[in-house]
Amino acid sequence: MTLNHANKITILRILLIAPFVICMLKDEHPTLGVPMRYISLLLFLIMAFSDAYDGYIARKKKQITQLGSFLDPMADKLLMACACVLLSIDKTAVPGFRLPPTVAVLIIGKDFFLLLGFLILYFLTLRVKIFPAFIGRVATVLQLTMVAAVLIAPEMSNILTGWIWFLRFLWWSAAGVAILATLIYIRAGTRYIESFEEKH
Repeated sequence: MTLNHANKITILRILLIAPFVICMLKDEHPTLGVPMRYISLLLFLIMAFSDAYDGYIARKKKQITQLGSFLDPMADKLLMACACVLLSIDKTAVPGFRLPPTVAVLIIGKDFFLLLGFLILYFLTLRVKIFPAFIGRVATVLQLTMVAAVLIAPEMSNILTGWIWFLRFLWWSAAGVAILATLIYIRAGTRYIESFEEKH
């Protein structure tokens, strides 16, 4: 199977998660900490923009494939799971701007339930079914913005005194939308199973 351009970008995004995690783990180093955070931010921004770019390329060149429909959300989920865990534990959190563990659990929990739902759908219908939804894209954009805002928080807080309040808004907005997206996907999955059973 030949990979199209959009899928190659998605795979590159998945591969970049490893150096992103390594740089985040080095963030506590007394001399390398700040440079490593900047590199983490750069890698994160590359992955975030490539997420939008590969989707645009797939639509424009009509290269939307089943593989791409699976790899793209998987890349998002892997990146967000790693970022949320690293930013919510003391050892790797940005000093003074630790992501609340509750927010991390809700965001990662959403992806866990979606994966579980995907497996249930597959075993019940023997079909791969992806439910693209606007709420899912909103959740992704909020989460990407949240992580980037945390990574630049020490510098931005020196410029804008209300940055911590902006962060708190992003934290809980991302968590709330994650819950809403989970409920919407569960409803869509349930309706799909009911429709499948009626036809068969």
